Amino acid sequence: MLPPQKDQRRTLLGAECYTPKLLQEFLADIEDCTRSVQVWDRLVVLGRQLDLPSIDFITASSYSDWKKTLFVRTSYDSSWLNEANRDPEVSKWSYFRSHAMHHLTPILIGLEFVEEYMHLPARRVEVLRLAAQHGIRSGFSVPLRVHAPPQAGLITFSGNHARKEMLAIVKAHGWTLNVAALAAHQRYMTHFAAEFFERNKITNKQRALLEKVGLGLQDKQIAVDLGVSVSALRQRMHKLMLKTGLSNRAEVAALAMSTGLLPDPQHGIDPDAANLLVQMGVSGDATDIPPSVYIEP
Repeated sequence: MLPPQKDQRRTLLGAECYTPKLLQEFLADIEDCTRSVQVWDRLVVLGRQLDLPSIDFITASSYSDWKKTLFVRTSYDSSWLNEANRDPEVSKWSYFRSHAMHHLTPILIGLEFVEEYMHLPARRVEVLRLAAQHGIRSGFSVPLRVHAPPQAGLITFSGNHARKEMLAIVKAHGWTLNVAALAAHQRYMTHFAAEFFERNKITNKQRALLEKVGLGLQDKQIAVDLGVSVSALRQRMHKLMLKTGLSNRAEVAALAMSTGLLPDPQHGIDPDAANLLVQMGVSGDATDIPPSVYIEP
């Protein structure tokens, strides 16, 4: 799906126009996206605009284990990597993935920048040479973070550029690429979580059950609320676990939170009972203030 046309974008306020124009347009476009694939499409368009057409988007559910990958999206046919990735020594030495697990700073990648890395084994350098043969000589990789639930990821913009050419692109557009990747990740994951029910064909009845379990209710109360027997409820729970691959009640409750069915417990379920934490001064002294009292400057 193509991104919104320029004449469909909202008119920006003057105060919104102090970032690069390309970034302004990108952010305005993804505001209107209602599906994760639309965010991805716009990200690919941005890469092509900057002559960085090879885009990688990888997100894992663990900071320390990339085998727990949630999804991988590429704007190019990456099947040539399949054989190389079967070699555990190759996957273990993926420098930009290792960097993304531990740091927040973007990194330049590819054969053109291999001398700036820590030591890489010859097998891994061979993969970089293979990537260069497929038009991925250099790239700009942005680490990503989501903490609830914890996720690590990266978005990489790559192209067939020599070192000097890539440095010129980053000098001119590095800010845009960095902010665009962070914003796209946040927007994409919001839609991706909401699309969980559709991807896994979760019925409305199973969704209602998921919400009740997430609220911490026991089987008898849930059965009463849903108007079914406890036996029927447990059958429904079993089918839900099979469909989602979950193995216990705690995981079901966590799923209800991660898909947005339930509010963040740190924000309080009862808005009337919640106080606003305000920290003032360099010492960071904290004061609980009712939300109705605090007025934004």
